[in-house]
Amino acid sequence: MELGEKIGLDHFTPIRPLGFGDTGSVHLVELKNTGELYAMKAMDKSVMLNRNKVHRACIEREIISLLDHPFLPTLYASFQTPTHVCLITDFFPGGELFALLDKQPMKIFKEETARFYAAEVVVGLEYLHCLGIIYRDLKPENLLLQKDGHIVLSDFDLSFLTSCKPHVLKHPLPTKRRRSRTQPLPTFVAEPTTQSNSFVGTEEYIAPEIIAGTGHSSAIDWWALGKSMFQISISHIFYFSKNATDYYRYEVATVFTVGATAINCFTITGNITIKWYCDAYISWY
Repeated sequence: MELGEKIGLDHFTPIRPLGFGDTGSVHLVELKNTGELYAMKAMDKSVMLNRNKVHRACIEREIISLLDHPFLPTLYASFQTPTHVCLITDFFPGGELFALLDKQPMKIFKEETARFYAAEVVVGLEYLHCLGIIYRDLKPENLLLQKDGHIVLSDFDLSFLTSCKPHVLKHPLPTKRRRSRTQPLPTFVAEPTTQSNSFVGTEEYIAPEIIAGTGHSSAIDWWALGKSMFQISISHIFYFSKNATDYYRYEVATVFTVGATAINCFTITGNITIKWYCDAYISWY
């Protein structure tokens, strides 16, 4: 390939399919004559038109083009064919975290392993939120593993791009009676505040405010993190019904009564702390 040449489908050799979605597929490809491997997401134009998802493809491309982080994918190229829109990103040979979880004894990770993955997801989410990106589809199936074992958040077709104004929150100085040698450190806050009313996400991980239709913010990503970490640590989504209406009714009725307790069901440093979910799980079974 010559310097400055516009990249296209002819520059890649297909190797094998990696996965299939509702608007297309992902393939492992090689950049010809280089030995370099990439993932090519090919989205079918006719399917996107029929399902009114063209805007989703545009949003995903725009979001990935903004990313520059070790726990997030890099967009190397994008192009169109007469039938498909293609995105070229990194290939992650470790596959899905969910597949690795399925191979574990009891289908759960050890505590230190779960904390490791949780911490990396937190770092990735903080970066996204700082850019004004609400992920909206966090789940173990969307967490991929790099060859060195670190995670990558993938699939941004449901994400919401808004604005964010990062700021530093200074804490008041302690009173003379409580004053110590160490002063409280300022807190860096970078959370999008714009709300959306779209009903999006995967059933088991949808936050109550999405179900209730009251508008949602970036807080739903932290909710999904809690449920994801509960799953990889305990091996169950606490409550799930094949009837979506029953599941949503339970989720709203139960969680709204416990407020913010459930959302803080997992700590990154120190021991895992499953608060309300753990108690509810034990009583349920």
